Amino acid sequence: MSPTISLPVLSNNATSLENYIHTVNSYPMLTQEEETSLACRLRDHNDVDAAGRLVLSHLRVVVSIARKYIGYGLPQADLIQEGNIGLMKAVKRFDPERGVRLVSFAMHWIKAEMHEYILRNWRMVKIATTKGQRKLFFNLRSLKAGTNSLTHAEADTMAQNLGVKREEVLEMEARFNGQDVALEPAHEDGEDNFAPLAYLTDSEAEPSKILARAEYERLSSSGLVDALDSLDSRSRRIVEARWLNEANPSTLHDLAAEYNISAERVRQIEQKAMQKMKTALAADDGGFSF
Repeated sequence: MSPTISLPVLSNNATSLENYIHTVNSYPMLTQEEETSLACRLRDHNDVDAAGRLVLSHLRVVVSIARKYIGYGLPQADLIQEGNIGLMKAVKRFDPERGVRLVSFAMHWIKAEMHEYILRNWRMVKIATTKGQRKLFFNLRSLKAGTNSLTHAEADTMAQNLGVKREEVLEMEARFNGQDVALEPAHEDGEDNFAPLAYLTDSEAEPSKILARAEYERLSSSGLVDALDSLDSRSRRIVEARWLNEANPSTLHDLAAEYNISAERVRQIEQKAMQKMKTALAADDGGFSF
């Protein structure tokens, strides 16, 4: 889909970037009816022109999100380009019948691509290896003021705000302050000195482990789809609104108002649906859990 969509030209030149932002802000925003119509044309007829209109009308969203990551020292144009890739992925996967606007759905994909770009290109982030560490990195960096080391009281406050242990906050701060280490030894190093290149290996890159991870992800994805399909329409709507809408999850009271029932009744339906899905997932052996 992406090769056939013509986007405005963008480079790291300041004038080019300014012209690009002016151009994307000139594209008209879509009404909900227009958005739904275009998304249906794309889904039902693979209409690339419809996909192009959806992408172009949301380029300004990518620019807005990219501004939040300027402090990482990476070119804004590159961040925008990566975010545009996420936007196109979101447009391709967007289902207008889910009751969610494209902008809410696309934010997750846009940020994911920008995060991956930052993780690939910024030295300090390359030691944030797990998903939890990456989330802590981005949150901690935005909360920490200045370059001074955190006191235990400040670390406790941040840990409470981020829902992690104080030790994890202090460990990540230590990683912030870490120095670059050469992969190869300097020429003046003695023969008994070893640089990381001499002993670092990536065991996770073994073909057997790559295949195992791919199979795990396939089973998890298909198992979740099958589990959702086992629910009635109301139960599925409640689960998706509460658990699968990361950008704007609904509250019990939101859904209670939507279905004209009590919040407690929504909670009961949700609990029953989750139990049914767990049973279906266990039978499928997809390994997915809530």
